[in-house]
Amino acid sequence: MSDRHPLFKPLIFVGGIVFGFGLGFSHMARPEVVLNFLQFDDFGLPFVMFGAAIVSGVAFALLPRIRDAAPLTGDPYERRLKPFDRNVLVGGAVFGVGWGLSGICPGAAYASLGVGNITILWALAGMFLGAYAQGYWRSRSQARDTAVTGAD
Repeated sequence: MSDRHPLFKPLIFVGGIVFGFGLGFSHMARPEVVLNFLQFDDFGLPFVMFGAAIVSGVAFALLPRIRDAAPLTGDPYERRLKPFDRNVLVGGAVFGVGWGLSGICPGAAYASLGVGNITILWALAGMFLGAYAQGYWRSRSQARDTAVTGAD
């Protein structure tokens, strides 16, 4: 982290402000809007998501042609492909259940605090507990797998 550009953290902060403003401006920081989408009553969410994906996609397609490395980290641009495996399917399904129950996704949950939705703190606490439980479960699984492999 110390080899990063001095503007890395301020730029991340500004990016968060822009992201949160966009979520609030598009009403995506309101759980009722997300729940209306999940009930197929309001399709504004896909338009916001695709609009953001198009802008980000154009930026990520053009930047490697302009520069050899990321301006703030100095890391070379490269593709990092993740395997499409059982963990992706199970994790996506569990994420979907949590998204449906809470009516908000993680990024929008933080922005929802900014628009005055204090009740969302329950969802944020649940997200932290869920992530902690998954990390604990994974670390115990890896330790168990290592012990079995070491005994062989």
